[in-house]
Amino acid sequence: MLKMILKGVVIGVANIIPGVSGGTMAVSMGIYDKIIHAATHFLSEFKKSMKILIPILIGAGLGLVVVARLIQMMFDKAPFQTNLLFVGLIVGGLPAMTKKVKGQSIRLSHIIACVLFFAFVVGLAAIGETEGAAADLSINAVNIMKLFGVGIIASATMVIPGVSGSMILMLIGYYNPVLNEVNRFIDNLVSFNVPGLLDGCAVLVPFGIGVVVGIVAIAKIIELIFKKFPYVAYWAIIGLIVASPFAIMMMNQFGKITVVTVLTGIVALVVGVVAAMKLGEE
Repeated sequence: MLKMILKGVVIGVANIIPGVSGGTMAVSMGIYDKIIHAATHFLSEFKKSMKILIPILIGAGLGLVVVARLIQMMFDKAPFQTNLLFVGLIVGGLPAMTKKVKGQSIRLSHIIACVLFFAFVVGLAAIGETEGAAADLSINAVNIMKLFGVGIIASATMVIPGVSGSMILMLIGYYNPVLNEVNRFIDNLVSFNVPGLLDGCAVLVPFGIGVVVGIVAIAKIIELIFKKFPYVAYWAIIGLIVASPFAIMMMNQFGKITVVTVLTGIVALVVGVVAAMKLGEE
């Protein structure tokens, strides 16, 4: 249970950092297939699915609420080392994925899938350096429907390995408004500001419903792809994973580089690799 919660924390934190994919983190820690299966069979296998989803959701919630602020401080104080930590977390999961295709002949379709998805992630990072105009979160029927739609888009991209949901939100102008609304909701909850909580719910509830709908829908599609074309899917994910460190480097700032930052960055990279390998163990 504790290990699954820790994995959820990593996924939750990853989902709010532009360039970092929660789906990739799930792959790196060896629970991606389990999450997809649980999300698509939570009615027919309710107890089994809840044993997976509940600790992951608890951990992701903790990651979003508590650890995210710590990570933000780390990015402010030590951006180079923090970026390399996440690169290590991604790279550490690559051996587990390559084992899935070990012994299988490499076909042209596998190479095409790997290259296309590598180019897709790097291309998104290349165009994602500037944020779109901040979205309007004032409460009306149109904005509520927009928030529902944005929730679907955000969750769908968060589930797909290699694609940063926060990066997509940034491109369409919802990243900072939604993140600020989440932080405001937490502050109102701590101070028990009921009017503020109700205002926050008006924004976060339709967004949250969209997230749930998006996760279930895209998880079903991904499950079908893995059933029909498993090795093409694995090679596509390998392309996404290999591209993710490039996306992180392109999307984030590194501050001043010195000998000390390089050495400590290498340590952070190694820590990330080891942590991913340990979290990926059954």
